[in-house]
Amino acid sequence: MAEPTPRHHEPRLRPAPLLFEPAAAAADPEHFFDLESIDDPRALLDRATELTQAFRAAADRAVEFQAMAAAQLADPRRFDRLTTADIADRAEWTEDYAKKMVEFGRDLLRGGEDGRGHADPV
Repeated sequence: MAEPTPRHHEPRLRPAPLLFEPAAAAADPEHFFDLESIDDPRALLDRATELTQAFRAAADRAVEFQAMAAAQLADPRRFDRLTTADIADRAEWTEDYAKKMVEFGRDLLRGGEDGRGHADPV
């Protein structure tokens, strides 16, 4: 499981860079961040682990941005606010999950519980 995402006052650990894949390489279904060219299993495990951590960190951060956007879209002060059903439809979530994400986003926008920790939307 990925580590919790630090809050604003904590330094964010940067995972290994997701190196740009040229279009020709990305079009090859067997090509994946040049892992197929690594012969040494130790080096392959190290690089694959780096990529796994980078993808997890990117996914965690993207979920936080989704939650903040959902909270902003559901804000009753907005004249163009969306219902949780509308947000769920737009994000391809269930309405229950959209409600949890809106609450999670509100928590993130407020700075979390005492500004510490990581709230999980689920």
